[in-house]
Amino acid sequence: MKPNQSCFRKRLLAKEHLVGSFQKTPSMIIAEVLAGTDIDFMCIDAEHSPFDRSDIDACVMAYRAADKPSVVRTQSGAPEHILNALDCGATGIVVPHVDSTEKAQAVAMATRFGDKGRGYAGSTRAAHYAGRTVAQNIKNNNNNVLIAQIEDLAALDVIDDIASVEGIDCLFIGMMDLTVALGCNSPKDDPVVKAAERICNAANKANRRTGIFVADLNDTAYWRERGVSLFMLSSEHGFIKQGVKDLLSQTK
Repeated sequence: MKPNQSCFRKRLLAKEHLVGSFQKTPSMIIAEVLAGTDIDFMCIDAEHSPFDRSDIDACVMAYRAADKPSVVRTQSGAPEHILNALDCGATGIVVPHVDSTEKAQAVAMATRFGDKGRGYAGSTRAAHYAGRTVAQNIKNNNNNVLIAQIEDLAALDVIDDIASVEGIDCLFIGMMDLTVALGCNSPKDDPVVKAAERICNAANKANRRTGIFVADLNDTAYWRERGVSLFMLSSEHGFIKQGVKDLLSQTK
């Protein structure tokens, strides 16, 4: 199925094998180039890269112009960060450091319209600039994807409870943060793998989807066997570096 915004959540919930990547550079042009590829989705990384709201807005616009799904990894789970990304028209969000049931419930509420939830506006890009009715905007908002990033030791203690929170579509395993938190040097170290498997088990039990980042692409088969269906791999930085490496290997 060709990637497009409207069916992205449906594809995720159907446990299709989805491959995306991170955009680390605040550039609408880079977003436009990546939107023209066959990648399933892109993740705008506002947590670890210098994206402000204008940058997010411009990049989301480029992805939407090509009907390419885009999710925003927000700076935090603060309601204003979630609101900004979704009002710009992102297909969904990745919320970092979801380490408690209370935080999971809060971000789930902040993602959906309703009492004490996401603030409603009918004038945004997500609302087609007043081109949709209230009912249409609510229906469209319900297609947004909420991915909770699990990367803290505190989250492991309550992972079954986090996975059971209504409104969370996917648990994304933060392998590198878990590596550091567990005092390890590699995401392939046994304590990290065991922690990631624990997250997979909790997601499978609660009928949630699971996502992961792996540096070694050979590891994807291992995680697919454990129920992972969404992969965020590499970034445009990696593509550039690999492209230069390939160029030099072929010409020198």
